[in-house]
Amino acid sequence: MADRTVLAFDQQEYSRARLDALAAGMAASLERRGVVPGDRVALMSSNRPEFVIAVLAIWQAGAVVVLISPAWKRTEVAHALEVGEVAHAVGDNSVLTALMPTLCLDDPIEEGFRPPTPAGPDADAVLVFSSGTTGLPKAVRHTHASFAAAIEHWRDALKLTAADRIQIVTPPSHILGLLNIATVLDVGAWMRLHRRFDLDAMLSHIESDRITVEMAVAPIALAIASHPDLESFDLSSLRYIMWGATPVTPSVAETVTRRTGVPWVPAYGASEVPVIACSPIDGARLDSVGRAVPGVEMRVVSLDTGAVLAPCGTGDALAPGNTGELQVRSASMMAGYLPSTTTADAFDDGWYRTGDVGSVDTDGWVRITDRSKDMIKVKGFQVAPAEIETVLFSHPDIADCAVFGVDDPSTGEAVVAAVTTTAPITADEIIDLVGSTLASYKRPSRVVFVPEIPRLPSGKVLRRILEERHGRTSDQ
Repeated sequence: MADRTVLAFDQQEYSRARLDALAAGMAASLERRGVVPGDRVALMSSNRPEFVIAVLAIWQAGAVVVLISPAWKRTEVAHALEVGEVAHAVGDNSVLTALMPTLCLDDPIEEGFRPPTPAGPDADAVLVFSSGTTGLPKAVRHTHASFAAAIEHWRDALKLTAADRIQIVTPPSHILGLLNIATVLDVGAWMRLHRRFDLDAMLSHIESDRITVEMAVAPIALAIASHPDLESFDLSSLRYIMWGATPVTPSVAETVTRRTGVPWVPAYGASEVPVIACSPIDGARLDSVGRAVPGVEMRVVSLDTGAVLAPCGTGDALAPGNTGELQVRSASMMAGYLPSTTTADAFDDGWYRTGDVGSVDTDGWVRITDRSKDMIKVKGFQVAPAEIETVLFSHPDIADCAVFGVDDPSTGEAVVAAVTTTAPITADEIIDLVGSTLASYKRPSRVVFVPEIPRLPSGKVLRRILEERHGRTSDQ
């Protein structure tokens, strides 16, 4: 039914028909501002219904959504606008409005009606940023066809139907947040969008809204497990809690299940291929990210020789116990990166190189054990060491530096900066330097002062040595 509520926010409710009407009104406003099909439109917004309306409006206008994190600072936003060749902007963030004319989401939106401007399946639908090991973030290009395939994979993997009720507490500018929103709209389910993560509010709404599927990343899972009054909330409506973006911490997951009776479903994806693997809804395992979802092929490739250790498929075709880089290909795979020059290295003969090291057993269960790339994953966000190192090198008293990640129970990984200095400087000054330039999740949690940074003759940093010397966990 067109008047059935699909989105709730505070005390507001929106039907799909109303969302489409508001999107049509905003699309008309965008066209009056000069937006034409194929234009790239930046969207930098807090968690609010207007984010959803703006996504639909940009697509109705035949344009491309360029998602920018509201946590980013001016340098990061300016880079994204340049890389994305952004022509127009929509949002509610002063950083964005200072850089280019912006259609403000705080202004009233008039409802309207217009037939959507058609965009072909191979036309870009969305650009979402994922940091690369070479420095500033890259834009991941998804076409309408690839993103539609990701929605289909997510719907089928989680067995989502119109009867499901979901909360969105993860940032919608992240691929997981957008995928959840788009999938809910696709299946005709119901969602509550929260302004920000608040544990008590989330738990209360599971009870009052009869939420059936909860989405969680490591910090949310840890917060649930450690809540002193968890048993006071009625969570019986939940079919499961999905754990994504970071590896499962079995002790945390088991604590939540013991205290609530709610099982977990681990899932695995990337901005480049949003849905790669998922545990079955019945019989999920915490020691694996699940099996490759139907429509996604997976193989394991030797880190030393590049030989395929476990070819795509299941059963006897998979070599048990062989560990290497996980590579995938799928209709949901990105079209490429911007800058386009960074795309080639992401693929191996048409397979996307995840950078994750792991294995696939004879029954198809996927296990991830390490990263072959230098990326640090904090709260589900990719953090490039080189981006932080560029900021550190801007300080006149830092002679050399290297950034690496350590395991952290609450964030998945934490950022550590190793520095050599030419004059006294405190750890707090270094942390504040990064925090004033980059998003807060990129701030080092710790600074170690070293006499020299270990490097190969080529100049490449030996991050593994720094990890061994200065701790693989954040509490050392």
